[in-house]
Formats: sequence, structure tokens, C-alpha cells
Amino acid sequence: MELMAVVRIALRALARNKMRSILTMLGIIIGVGAVIAMVGLGQGAQQQVQAQIAAMGSNLLFVGSGTVNRGGLRTGWGSTKTLVYQDMTSILRECPAVVAAAPGAGSSAQVVFGNDNWSTRLTGTEPQYFDIRNWPMASGSVFSQSDVDTVANVAVIGESVRKNLFGAVNPVGQTVRINNIPFKVVGVLVAKGSSATMGQDQDDAIFIPLTTLQKKLSGQDWLNFIMVSAQSRDASYAAQEQITGLLRDRHRIRPGTDDDFFVRNLADMADLADQSSRVFTLLLASIASVSLLVGGIGIMNIMLVSVTERTREIGIRMAIGATEADVQRQFLIEAVVLSLIGGAIGIIFGVGSSLIITNVLGWPVLVSPLAIVTAVVFSAAVGIFFGFYPARKAAGLDPIEALRYE
Repeated sequence: MELMAVVRIALRALARNKMRSILTMLGIIIGVGAVIAMVGLGQGAQQQVQAQIAAMGSNLLFVGSGTVNRGGLRTGWGSTKTLVYQDMTSILRECPAVVAAAPGAGSSAQVVFGNDNWSTRLTGTEPQYFDIRNWPMASGSVFSQSDVDTVANVAVIGESVRKNLFGAVNPVGQTVRINNIPFKVVGVLVAKGSSATMGQDQDDAIFIPLTTLQKKLSGQDWLNFIMVSAQSRDASYAAQEQITGLLRDRHRIRPGTDDDFFVRNLADMADLADQSSRVFTLLLASIASVSLLVGGIGIMNIMLVSVTERTREIGIRMAIGATEADVQRQFLIEAVVLSLIGGAIGIIFGVGSSLIITNVLGWPVLVSPLAIVTAVVFSAAVGIFFGFYPARKAAGLDPIEALRYE
């Protein structure tokens, strides 16, 4: 029997019991739709986290001052004063995998403009910091190396500081007071949002020349951190080893002794976040797949009922020449057709649900073609798997007994 003829017979058989067919497909529709929506939700979250990490900078390594052990009491990171400006210049000179580096020292500060004030993070650095962080300007410009050399009172502010201090006023060219010292705002940074690694608002910050911070505000001659950019993501691991070895040598740290600094590779954070997102996506897809399993059981149940109802029809077909393979193929195709129609509607349901989640809840959802193809293949596999037993049962009927069946 030709395949198209079998498909037409299957469609007619399903059309005779429209409501039952629709209810049978409902499990597949919900299952496929749930899988697409949940996988899209997981992949959207994964993409968002990776974008946030990428927004921190390219091939970035964070070298921070370490901890201190005083009489068995270990303090938090940033407690040591051994990370200095000469460490940064040595990294640039002696670490081949490094292409750029920027020093950093900071504290909190109360910033005043007119009658408004705002408490924020204050960071002293140099102009290359913004290139390493891939952080462009929304307006104005970055302070120059000349400003660093002359200990100028200039500042670059983040978007959160701009909103809370200036509102609708253009901050470029305005003067703010930091610890009662006037600073001219020369630029506003593009908004970056929350950090994917620490969760803090990256835009709630003010940046000034490192020399200005050290000589006019804090008085410290050490660094809290050094931002380093490697040649590539792969080279960042080599850079991490080179920096660690160099700083241990410069700080005269004996073998077996803890470092008084730490080197954090952003590539490691990205890999960890990617693994966590994959597990999250797999968990969501597994939960949603339960609906497909329930839908498959529903198909098996209905096809078994159909075999019982059509026993006489099966006997007639076999009596006029239909083989066991023809009967088995007919019932198997009916199950697959149910699954595929349900899967097609489920795709529409899943994509629609994803759009609703994005528009109503604001969650990032990424519907990939791979998820849709997988859902279609899976729905067909459900039809074949759960339709095989009823089809086999129908093919195994004795034609004589089937003709006698009332």
C-alpha cells in the first residue's frame, strides 16, 4: 500500500473522532510548547549572563590585593598594601601574554552637586582602564594621561550617578564636590548595568586620575587592583600563570606560602556561568518533558481503544489482502500523525508563550531553531514509540476472529 494512501486513511480515521483526537494531541501540544518555552528561557538567561560578563571587558584578568593573617585572624581581600604601581609596569614589561594593564585604587565617597548628594564608589585609575573594560562614553570624554600627570581634579561618572545627581541637567562641564574638593565632570559612561560576577551596579561609580586620588583624597601609595587585558581568551590562562609567578617573585613569597594577592580570570567565570546555565536549561527541559511522556501515554491509550473499536474493520482489510505489515503501518502512521500535528501546534504554542514571557515579565527568552527541530523530532519519536505496541497488536489479530467480532 502506498504511503500517501495510508496517510489519507489515517487522517480520515482521526477525523471520525475529532474531539478524542484533539484531547489526545493536547498532551503533545503542551509538552512541546513547554519544552520550547523552558529551553528558550534557559538559553535566554545563559545569553544574558554571558553578555554581562563580556561587558566587563575583553580577555580580562583582575589582579587584586590579597588577605592578611594576623595572629590566626585572616582579613578580607584588599587588606594587604603590597600591590603597587611598579607591579603593573612589571606585568606589562615581563608578561608576553599581556597587552594592556590599568591600575586601580578606590574607596567610597560622598559626592555633592548643588543641593543633592550621593554616596558612591570612587576609583582612581588611568585612561587605558576604559579601553580594557570596553567602556565607551555616552557624552564627553575620558580624562587624559596629562590629567594623571598633573594631578588634575577631573572626573568621569557612571550613569547611576548621573541620574541621581543631575537628573535632566547635562553633567559634562559641571562641578561636583568630592570630600569638599571640587572636580570637573568631563564625561559620562555608557550604562553597563549590574555585574554578572558580583551583582553590584557597575554604573554607580566615579572615576578620577589615580594620582589625584592618592595625593589629594586617600593618601595611599598602594593599589587595590590591576585590570589586565590578555592577547586572547586562550592567552588569558597563560597570562594568569605569568602574572602569578612574577608577583610571587616581586613580593618575595617563599614556596608553600600563601599569596598576598589574587588573580581572577574572567574566562573562568564565563565558563562556570555557562555550565550553570546549561544545567539550569537541562533541568527546565527535563521537567517540561514530563508533559511529552504523559502525552505519549495518552496516544498509546487512545490507539489501543481504536484497535478494539476497529477490530472488524481490521479483519475485513486482512481478508481482502492487506498484510500484517500494512495494518501495522496504518496504525503506526495514525499515532505519528497525531504526534506531528500536536507537535506543530505545540511549536506555535511554545513560541507564543516565549513572546508573552518576554513582553509581560521582561525575562530574556531565546528560541533557537535547534530547540524547535528537537521538539519536532521528539514528538515524532513519541508517536512511533507509543504507537508501536497498539499497531503491533492490531497486526497480530486473527482475520477470522476479527470478522466475527461484534
